[in-house]
Amino acid sequence: MHVVILGCGRVGSTLARSLAKRGHSVAVIDQVTSAFDRLGEDFPGQTVTGVGFDRDTLKEAGIEKADAFAAVSSGDNSNILAARVARETFGVEHVAARIYDPGRAMVYQRLGIPTVATVRWTSDQMLQLLLPQGSVPALTDPSGRVVVAQVPLARSWVGRRLTEVEDVTGSRIAFITRLGDGLIPRPDTVFQDGDQIHVVAAIDDLGRVEKVFDQPPPAH
Repeated sequence: MHVVILGCGRVGSTLARSLAKRGHSVAVIDQVTSAFDRLGEDFPGQTVTGVGFDRDTLKEAGIEKADAFAAVSSGDNSNILAARVARETFGVEHVAARIYDPGRAMVYQRLGIPTVATVRWTSDQMLQLLLPQGSVPALTDPSGRVVVAQVPLARSWVGRRLTEVEDVTGSRIAFITRLGDGLIPRPDTVFQDGDQIHVVAAIDDLGRVEKVFDQPPPAH
């Protein structure tokens, strides 16, 4: 995958190094050139000095070929604006924005941008939103054989019933998070942009479920 990151503070630099270690191509954007010092001399990715929501800056960072975009600068407005440009202008599938004001989270969720509030941010949570196969189990049964995990679902499923997802994967959707609220899906519940899907699956089958979730739905 190619991932573009806005912001090279402690969060952005840690995320960039983590992604690079996993073998992904990474480009980091920041307005301050000296911020890239946090990446270290051995950082294999690209650095771009500029404004993160500027289209030319984003293009220089490879946004047109990007699979994921993370907005983790120090400004809420810059993060959400850049995230919207990445998704709406360049069609990036996996987008996530860090925010400082948790009160804005619901507004951002309505815009279809998954957000991570500073007070509960971890690199694992951000990776989970960005990587198509980045699910992190939230609960495991005592035997260790069954897990509840948040698994990213491709945007091409928007408008399709979640029962179709269950039929294709053989898994069960425990609940979804929509606009910041938990929701137990009904048989007629359809997937909306920005929904976070929490799946019950056998741990040995989780990898297959992740791959199916990252693919477009089958034709009717």
